[in-house]
Amino acid sequence: MAKDANGSDRAFWTARYPKGVPATVEATVNQYRSTLDVFEETVGRFPTKPAFTCMGKTLTFSELNRKAESFAAFLQGELKLKKGDRIAIQMPNVLQYPIVLFGAIKAGLVIVNTNPLYTDREMKHQFNDAGCTAIVILSNFANNLQKILHETKIQHVIVTELGDLLGFPKSLVVNAVVKHVKKMVPEFSLPDAIPLNQALERGARLTCTRVPMELDEVAFLQYTGGTTGVAKGAMLTHRNVVSNMEQIRSWMLPRLKEGEEVVVCALPLYHIFAFTVNALAIAKYGGHNILITNPRDIPAFVKELKKYPVTVYTGVNTLYNALMNNAEFQKLDFSTVKVAVAGAMALQKAVAVRWKEMTGSVIVEGYGLTETSPVASCNPIDGTDRAGTIGLPLPSTLMKMIDDNGKDVAIGESGEICIKGPQVMKGYWNRPDETANVMTADGWFKSGDIGIMDADGFSRIVDRKKDMILVSGFNVYPNEVEDVMASHPGVLEVAAVGVSDTHSGEVVKIFVVKKDQTVTAEILIEHARKGLAGYKVPKSVEFRNELPKTNVGKILRRALREPKS
Repeated sequence: MAKDANGSDRAFWTARYPKGVPATVEATVNQYRSTLDVFEETVGRFPTKPAFTCMGKTLTFSELNRKAESFAAFLQGELKLKKGDRIAIQMPNVLQYPIVLFGAIKAGLVIVNTNPLYTDREMKHQFNDAGCTAIVILSNFANNLQKILHETKIQHVIVTELGDLLGFPKSLVVNAVVKHVKKMVPEFSLPDAIPLNQALERGARLTCTRVPMELDEVAFLQYTGGTTGVAKGAMLTHRNVVSNMEQIRSWMLPRLKEGEEVVVCALPLYHIFAFTVNALAIAKYGGHNILITNPRDIPAFVKELKKYPVTVYTGVNTLYNALMNNAEFQKLDFSTVKVAVAGAMALQKAVAVRWKEMTGSVIVEGYGLTETSPVASCNPIDGTDRAGTIGLPLPSTLMKMIDDNGKDVAIGESGEICIKGPQVMKGYWNRPDETANVMTADGWFKSGDIGIMDADGFSRIVDRKKDMILVSGFNVYPNEVEDVMASHPGVLEVAAVGVSDTHSGEVVKIFVVKKDQTVTAEILIEHARKGLAGYKVPKSVEFRNELPKTNVGKILRRALREPKS
C-alpha cells in the first residue's frame, strides 16, 4: 500500500485531483443526524426541481416529500409502527419506491430492500432473518408472499400495482394491461392487505411525528446476494450511507452541477449501487432520476431515453454492451452526456472504448460492495484517464492489499483488497461469526476481491478469490480472460470459469454469446493465443444463446460452473 494513499491526506488529494475534491467528509457528515436530514435539506433547496420520473410521470422534490410524509403518518398513526421496526420493500423501479423509502425513513423504520425476483423460499429467509413486521410489495410478486406470509412475523402488508402513481386515466390503463393483457400478475389472496394509494390517502389526514435519530444507528439492512451461502444483512448506519452520499457528491464536483443533472437509473433501486448512488446521492445533488422499470426490454428502454436530455448514465458492463448493440440507441443525441459510471462488475476495455467512440463520453469505473455502502473507490471524472483501474479511494477511505496471512503486500503485487472508511458497515445482522470473518479488530473490511495497487494509488481488480482458476499451480483470473475474448468483434458476451482437468488440476473454459454467427471455437481460441499466456488460453468453448445473470446484469459464473440439470 502506498503510504500516502490516504483519504485524510490533503497533499494526496491535491496532487492527484487538483480541481478540489475535499480530503475528508466527516465535517460535513457530522452536520446531519440521519439520511432524513439530508433528504429534507435537498427538498428545501430544490422544491420545484424534478426528482424522479417513471413512465412519463414526474414527482418534484416537494411532491415526493408530501407523499412520503403521508406514508410516514400512516405507518405511525394507523399501523402503529415504532422506531427500529423493519419494513421490507419489494418493488422494481417505480415512483412508489422513493415515496415508500423516504416515508419509512421519516417514520424511523429500518429499510430492508428485497429483490422482487426472489422465490418464496428466499423471501421467507430474508423476512425472518431481518424480523420484518411490515412489507410494501408490488402486486406482481404478491403470490409468492401469500405462500410464506404465515411463516413470518409480518403483520402489515401494503400492496401496490405498477401504474398506481401515474394519474388518471393512465394508471387504470397500465394496471389493466399488466394484469389482464400481459398476464403479469399471478392470482393471490391477501385479504388484509392495504392498497398503497389508500394508505397515502389515509396518511394525508394524519400528522407524522418527528423521530429522533442518530448517525450511528442502523438505518438499512442491505442483504448480500448470497452467492457463497445464505444471504446476510449488512447493517448500514445513517453515518455509513450519509458518508457515502457525501463522498460521491464530492467526487462529482469537477463535472456535474447541482440541480441540473438528468440521470438514467436502469439498475434496480433495491440494489445497493442504484440505492445509494441514484436514490440517495443523486437526489442529494438535486438530480433528476429517470427510472427504468424493465431495463431488459432494450427497445422500450431506448424509446424512453429519447425523451430526456440525459447527462449521466449509471450501469454495469452488460447494460452498456446491450445498449450499444441496439440500432436505435446508436441514433440518439449524446451531446448532453457528460459521463457514465460503471460498477458491480468489471468493465471490459472493449465496451469502454466503443462507448467513447459512440457517445463521445467516458465510462468511469468505480468499485464497492454492499458492505461499503457501496462505493469505496472510483476513477476521477475530471478527465484523468486511467482506464482499466477502479481509480482512487474516495475521500476518508483507505485501501490496501493483503496476503493469505493478513500481511500487507508490496506495491504492484496482488492481494485481497481491504477497505477502511466511514462507509464500511457496522457488521452483519445477528451474525457476529460472519462479521469476525471479514472485519479486523482495527476496522478493516476484507472484500474477498483480489487487486493490485499501483505506486500512485490507483488500483486494479484482478478477480474474486473464489473465482480464481488454478492451472498447473498458476493463478488465472477470469476477468483477464474475458477482457481479451470480449475484444473479438464476433463476441457479444463471454464468461470464463475453471473446470477440472486430470493433468492441470483446472483449465479455462469460456461460455460465449455470439454477435457474429460465423465465429467458431477455433477462431476464438486462436484469438486468445494472441493476447494470453498459454496456460490462460481457454481449452474449450461453449456457445449459449444467453448467459445467466443477477438482477443487475452481473454474469453468474457460479451457475455456469454447475452441471446442467
